[in-house]
Amino acid sequence: MIVKKLTLLGHQLPERIRSISRPPDRLFTIGANLADLLTKPCVAIVGSRKVSAYGRQVTAQLAAELTQAGIVIISGLAFGVDSIAHRAVLEAGGQTVAVLPTSLNAIYPASHRALAQRITEQGGALVSEYPEGVPTYPSNFIARNRIVTALSDAVVIVEAAERSGTLSTARFALEQGRELLAVPGNITSQTSVGTNNLIKAGAAPVTAAADILHAIGVTNSPAKNKHHSNDPNEQMILDLLEAGEADGAALLTHSALAADLFAQTLTMLEIQGLVRPLGNNHWSLA
Repeated sequence: MIVKKLTLLGHQLPERIRSISRPPDRLFTIGANLADLLTKPCVAIVGSRKVSAYGRQVTAQLAAELTQAGIVIISGLAFGVDSIAHRAVLEAGGQTVAVLPTSLNAIYPASHRALAQRITEQGGALVSEYPEGVPTYPSNFIARNRIVTALSDAVVIVEAAERSGTLSTARFALEQGRELLAVPGNITSQTSVGTNNLIKAGAAPVTAAADILHAIGVTNSPAKNKHHSNDPNEQMILDLLEAGEADGAALLTHSALAADLFAQTLTMLEIQGLVRPLGNNHWSLA
């Protein structure tokens, strides 16, 4: 496939890349037009290379549900969380962007060449700041992370050990003003020490894809079976949530229910496990 070169001096780099503190002089891309992909909401999903069974399940679920909601997933093609996220997107029929620490002619890891090809064939893109033939240095892997975060509206860290290199991605996200979210894990799991610490430090916890959508201002929930209730008032609220409304005040207005009846109905839906609170008087289907 044709390699496209985007330069900083030529003002061809996307604005979200040009505006970071250390923008690359150029980016090389293969696949779909990067600018077109960035017109959609973009979320980075990253994490440990030595991922647990829990991390695998959460990564695949979040990536698939975000894809169903129209989100482009950004990651680094690495072993573990990165490649699991890319594959889940492809299985869900979506688009994903892989940012490499190497030139595009030297896919790393080499065992992911077929995955890289699938990404471009399915409407995604490969991105690198390194031209063909340059050596790969250990510092490339950290430098790559600043581009992953720059391309994204939010960064989700699924698993990370206490001193994981993934935590550099969290630092870049904060420096660049991106939403930072982390998946809480078992307090006895070494692969969740880093993410649990991020949450204690202020990162938003992720327990469902709806948490991520809310963080980036996307109101449509991932595709699910239509929720049903025999109570007409409950069904009215479910239909509003299904249509994408999330704000509690707006739900009250659109339902035209009395405030006390609305509160009672919403409580019953929560008790039945049909809706869940997102915080700040926002709600989603459970």
